[in-house]
Amino acid sequence: MGKNGQYRPEITDVSYRPSLSAPIGMDIVGFAELLARGARRGIDLSAPQRPDFHHLIHVTEGTLRHRVDFTDCVVEEGGWLWVSSGQVHQYVLADLTTTRGTIVIWQPGFVLADPPFDQSPLLPAGPHARAASLTLRHLTHEYADLASLPLDAHLQTLRMLLSVLLLRLSHVRPDPVSSAPADDPFRRYSAALERDFRTSHQVADYAAALGYSPRTLTRATLAATGTTAKQYLDARVLLEAKRLLVHTDATASDVSRTLGFGEPTDFAKFFRKREGRTPLEFRAVARGQT
Repeated sequence: MGKNGQYRPEITDVSYRPSLSAPIGMDIVGFAELLARGARRGIDLSAPQRPDFHHLIHVTEGTLRHRVDFTDCVVEEGGWLWVSSGQVHQYVLADLTTTRGTIVIWQPGFVLADPPFDQSPLLPAGPHARAASLTLRHLTHEYADLASLPLDAHLQTLRMLLSVLLLRLSHVRPDPVSSAPADDPFRRYSAALERDFRTSHQVADYAAALGYSPRTLTRATLAATGTTAKQYLDARVLLEAKRLLVHTDATASDVSRTLGFGEPTDFAKFFRKREGRTPLEFRAVARGQT
């Protein structure tokens, strides 16, 4: 929502632009600095934004409310939240001014770790909390120490420490899913889907392109996410449809064409079957117009 409660039908695409002293590919900022950067770049942090880099948000004092792709999150004191590159998210400005915390931002590819399928806030306790906090302090120290090591060694140190931090956090929840190798069928399917979901809606097409059977992709996707390959694909298409419906003024026909449906009626049926209402009904409810 914009000023005076008026709806702002847009998503701000935010490019990676670190501070001048930041190492290549990664930056660390506090909440106060985030507000200052937003003001300098003319970005309304309370409006929908889609950064092309990852955020790892850690709250050290207070509570931070946050919205990520239509899910309202509350990050409590001591909590962590990973917002992936490409996700649409919004801050609550009042919380940023009264809450203290740290945000690690990095470009895709800086580390090999993938976002967890469950990206809800984490609240570590006991050894996990102490280890994560210690690793962040070490990462912050090395980030600020530009003079002790050659640049290549400095970057490698940061990559390793960030990887350790993300690995630690991945084991906060019970029975974490092990990281899949780069050639794992699900990882390859997920990457291909992210690239092509606007033009291909059939699992069989991805299976043929990747050299797997549809059954293999379904087994791999079930193991990684608890959903079938088709459900995972449909959920990604549905999410993009919701983003376009809520954050832009595109018509349902426009959204249908953008997402590769042959006819607007096909898109309407797809959306209603999975969301329980028509695209325009969903838009009206999401914008508070009913």
